[in-house]
Amino acid sequence: MENIAFIGLGNMGGPMAVNLLKKGFPVSVFDLSAEAMAKAAAAGSRAANSAADAASGASVVISMLPAGKHVAALYLGEDGLFAKLAKGTLVIDCSTIDAGTARRVAETAAAQGLAMLDAPVSGGTAGAAAGTLTFIVGGAVEALARARPLLEAMGKNIFHAGGAGSGQTAKICNNMLLGILMAGTAEALSLGVKNGLDPKVLSDIISKSSGRNWATELYNPWPGVMENAPASRNYAGGFMSELMLKDLGLAEETAMQSHAANPLGALARNLYEEHVQQGNGKLDFSSILKHFHALD
Repeated sequence: MENIAFIGLGNMGGPMAVNLLKKGFPVSVFDLSAEAMAKAAAAGSRAANSAADAASGASVVISMLPAGKHVAALYLGEDGLFAKLAKGTLVIDCSTIDAGTARRVAETAAAQGLAMLDAPVSGGTAGAAAGTLTFIVGGAVEALARARPLLEAMGKNIFHAGGAGSGQTAKICNNMLLGILMAGTAEALSLGVKNGLDPKVLSDIISKSSGRNWATELYNPWPGVMENAPASRNYAGGFMSELMLKDLGLAEETAMQSHAANPLGALARNLYEEHVQQGNGKLDFSSILKHFHALD
């Protein structure tokens, strides 16, 4: 059985590491948060003193970090993990970062005899806890075959998008569309409510009509419409607005680099940028409803 080092135990990484433990995999963990480390240790992991300590003796390293600069800092350079890992180690980065950094890190890994996958996830904190995440994978087919049992312990759907960096590109496209859909759903519900409609009735109508989408069916932004949605618990938990802003920024950068049109993605980014600047960055991204409707 693979010995796993898991680096990054935030809202997503922590539950993912726990699900590996539940499937019987030995896991060593490291995070800068003592609280996150304590939770993982309570679930049966080995709490390491550093990322290098966690990776010592590991055959697989999994990371879940905030941004490309953190991924590069973890793996590259004289003090990075790549300089310490044994040849043949499999590295799986589940962070959502720019495809350029993902490719650069993967190329360095290959040059040092390591296998690497970029495997960002979709499904949110609920999916991380339930083990139903979707993994969007870039990298070699052989590396994915080796990683599949681990990914299946944490998720329900696994897609191979292509070579190194492809997972990140596909994830960025998905999240750009998600941001657009959430903003559009919030705008439509606000318009209806301001004209006398009940938000739940309108949501039900949309969900059975041509405007149906993931937000209206599973993640409604209006408080009280869906009991388990972040909107019904003051937008706590879920996928933070500042992270949606980051992903929309990545989509805009990718569009510029590839000379692709990005008008709706850019508009969504502007909306979320204003939303975050107003102090809503830590709230779930469905709180963009506040931009269109003042809530009591």
